[in-house]
Amino acid sequence: MAVPAPPGRSIAIRLRRSLGGPLARERLRAARRRLVDLALQPVYAVYVRRLRAAVLAYPRPSHVAIIMDGNRRWARREGLGAGAGHRRGAEKALELLDWCAGLGVREVTLWALSLENLGRTPDEIGTITDVAAEALSALTSGRRRTKAPIQIRVIGRRELLPERLRQAVEDSKAVSREDGTLQVTVALAYSGRDELVEACRETVAELVEAGVPGNRLPAELTAERLAAHLYTRGSSDPDLVIRTSGELRMSGFLPWQSAYSEYYFCEAYWPAFREIDFLRAIRTFQQRGRRFGR
Repeated sequence: MAVPAPPGRSIAIRLRRSLGGPLARERLRAARRRLVDLALQPVYAVYVRRLRAAVLAYPRPSHVAIIMDGNRRWARREGLGAGAGHRRGAEKALELLDWCAGLGVREVTLWALSLENLGRTPDEIGTITDVAAEALSALTSGRRRTKAPIQIRVIGRRELLPERLRQAVEDSKAVSREDGTLQVTVALAYSGRDELVEACRETVAELVEAGVPGNRLPAELTAERLAAHLYTRGSSDPDLVIRTSGELRMSGFLPWQSAYSEYYFCEAYWPAFREIDFLRAIRTFQQRGRRFGR
């Protein structure tokens, strides 16, 4: 006959079991991280001010491009749903614009949604659509103001975007200021390979329409002509490309434009990317010698 465990011991066993699941452990670790971050806020604030002053003492990149990676993994780590990761990631993108404005960065390119991302589940695509549309609408309506006036441009296969997001993109074009001191390019349904293929097609079509014979097309297909048909035509090439989440690859982001960019890979997931991480990326850029292949 089994002897029942003492009441106190039974409660302890049940408590250990309730805290023993992976999700519970992740939530416990997330709560611990938040407490540590809260305790370190005063120290962090002092360090950020000093680092910002050091960065401002030297030339900064004019154009920064960001691969905003790690929303879902951040959400899992925090014991939250994927939607929370995308919402926090969108808010982080808005914070980044203020950081850039404060440093005198003139152009920012944000990769928010790749062409491959459209193959995710309908529920997640719906969440991403809602979050991206809300962020664009908040900027264009003035509900979310940035430290500097901005001009928004969206690049990528916009015809593949859900209707609500396409409408938000159209609205953002209508109210963006042409004299914006911060040029913001948002890549949605973007693929670097698609961009190059489309640019080649448009360049060839332009040459054919101009009467260039077929045997002369290869000679006339120059880098300058092709660049004039890229999604980003009219923008400068990025000086610095940052990717978050610890991944060490470009995944087809701006393959033409980033030929001479400096790269910086950060371990933090995008929603957890801090101003201090951004300043460290800028400082690393300042410490490098750019030779542009020469």
